[in-house]
Amino acid sequence: MNNINYLFLVFALLAEIIGTIGGFGSSVFFVPLGNFYFDFHTVLGLTAVFHLSSNLSKIILFKKGLDKNLLLYIGLPSVIFVIIGGIVSRYLDTVLLELLLGIFLVVLSLLFLVKQKLVIEPNKENSITGGILSGFSAGLLGTGGAIRGLTMAAYNLEKSVFIATSAAIDMMIDATRTVVYYENGYITKDIIIYIPFLFVIGLVGTYLGKRILHYIPQDKFKNLSLVLILIIGLITILKQFLN
Repeated sequence: MNNINYLFLVFALLAEIIGTIGGFGSSVFFVPLGNFYFDFHTVLGLTAVFHLSSNLSKIILFKKGLDKNLLLYIGLPSVIFVIIGGIVSRYLDTVLLELLLGIFLVVLSLLFLVKQKLVIEPNKENSITGGILSGFSAGLLGTGGAIRGLTMAAYNLEKSVFIATSAAIDMMIDATRTVVYYENGYITKDIIIYIPFLFVIGLVGTYLGKRILHYIPQDKFKNLSLVLILIIGLITILKQFLN
């Protein structure tokens, strides 16, 4: 038990709560914060396992129907390309991966902050493209929920359906990349001790996030989340030049 970093677990809980409220998913916060405690490949492994529990809890807590068409058009290409992204991550230097993550977070946050009303056409082609991009970035960088969220937002789904469908797709992605990351050697004996803690944190963080949503409108919290993502992205980039 002495080898456990409890501050890291506190950050994991905060990432899950903020990710649930902001609608971007916990990985957009969990991955860059985890990089301060573990190497990038290890963080990818932890993220996949962490997400399995948090997405299961979202499906249970927001179980008001799934959009089967989006499961097919976004979920299937996501699963295929998360495998490709996970395999590619094995051959790239972790410093490069962290730098790419930082750039991805900065571009993503600025895009949503500047283009507040950004909407894409709700059609099959855009859904498949969104699935490909979100799956590949999830496999390569550990986070792709925001891209999937933008794609799904075009369909103007009821909030519970949106969260449940997104979580179901994420579950497909995480189950797949967990296998890929394990084969890559990212899930080691050293981090297995964190799995039960992260499983509980995923459930508790999602529950707390859902409760807070009753008191804080998501659209107001979204901008705060974007500013946090921007700051984290800049810190991630700066960290590579200071090392």
